Amino acid sequence: MRGLGELESAIMERMWAYRRPATVRDVLEDLRRDREIAYTTVMTVMDKLFKKGLLKRQPMGKAYVYETVGSKEAYTAQLMRETLASSGNQAATLVHFLERLTPEEARALEAALRVFPVRDRP
Repeated sequence: MRGLGELESAIMERMWAYRRPATVRDVLEDLRRDREIAYTTVMTVMDKLFKKGLLKRQPMGKAYVYETVGSKEAYTAQLMRETLASSGNQAATLVHFLERLTPEEARALEAALRVFPVRDRP
């Protein structure tokens, strides 16, 4: 899984924020608040997001209703895992990551480790 393009990100941000199914028209109207964009462009990108497994869809008349497959946090975590796996030296990558944490991010990491402590895995 690779990162999203600019329009893909804009669409996914809206879909995650909606927390409900939405049509291409719903997303189009929302996007048009910030830019001029064609219905077919939004439809094509949402179809690509469906094919990438980020959106699911159900037929509704002649169109589809789309919904996110997972949360933004789950998507971000998957990107982080894939990036770490491809780094070549996971330990060094983690050290560099930890060196750059802000105090707020460090507190978030500590809180996450209290919820899900590091443990030996088979």
